Amino acid sequence: MSTATPQPAAPAPAHDTRREILIVSHSSLFYWWPVWAVGFLMFAITMFSGDRMITVPRKTSQVEKAKTVLVTTEDGKEEKYENREVIVAPEKTSIRATELYISRSKNLGVIFCIVLLLVITITNVPLRGLWSVIVIVVAVALILILALMPGNILEHLLEYLFILDVRINAAGYLMISLVLFILWLVVFLFFDRQVYMVFTPGQLRVKLEIGDAETAYDTTGMTIQKQRSDLFRHWILGIGSGDLIVRTAGAHSHHFDMPNVLFLGRKVREIEDMLRSRQVVTGPSA
Repeated sequence: MSTATPQPAAPAPAHDTRREILIVSHSSLFYWWPVWAVGFLMFAITMFSGDRMITVPRKTSQVEKAKTVLVTTEDGKEEKYENREVIVAPEKTSIRATELYISRSKNLGVIFCIVLLLVITITNVPLRGLWSVIVIVVAVALILILALMPGNILEHLLEYLFILDVRINAAGYLMISLVLFILWLVVFLFFDRQVYMVFTPGQLRVKLEIGDAETAYDTTGMTIQKQRSDLFRHWILGIGSGDLIVRTAGAHSHHFDMPNVLFLGRKVREIEDMLRSRQVVTGPSA
């Protein structure tokens, strides 16, 4: 009777030591992208509207409808215009037309200011987990209460909001948006990348300050934690970002906070898989 020769077990695949998971901690300026994005949009709308601004002296009369307007040109000729609107300036003063483009709609400036104020509030007042839900519920409840209260309080508040008139010319939108965009781009592509973590199988390399050297740590016993997300900052402005906490093990343990990490959920899963795979490879043999 023949006996089958047992086949040797297939060797475990070699671990890819070249695999790296980069964690970059971004500054709070990253969340300011809606400001320059809305600013560029308002600049485009203002420019395409084609309306220009004029400056008038104090005590200038309101726009009036004139049946006939006679205008004397520089060469002494008279031109006649029918049914035109005119502005009457005080004596010995002049009205000057400028090359500044500005929209007739007051809503552009109001929207830009609201976006700016919301971004300032969201980036400076963290609301994690349940607090985000509480703020939304309170805001909705407050609106409903004001709408149901006698006296049309909500309507009066909306009327005051519509009275608000904020106007910025095209050059103002362009300057604010362009400078902010350049700062945002330089910080996002250069300065933020000087503060990072690099996870490799068995090792963590950390650089916490610009110009500082890397420090290496062993990943044995290391724990990683994703902080509860801020709905407004991480999901609305951060497009799925989050804050990461890393704790090393051993007698000289270290605690690292890495705020504002993009696509943190996916990266945490990759890091956990890497740590588990290393434990399997380096674990005791049966």
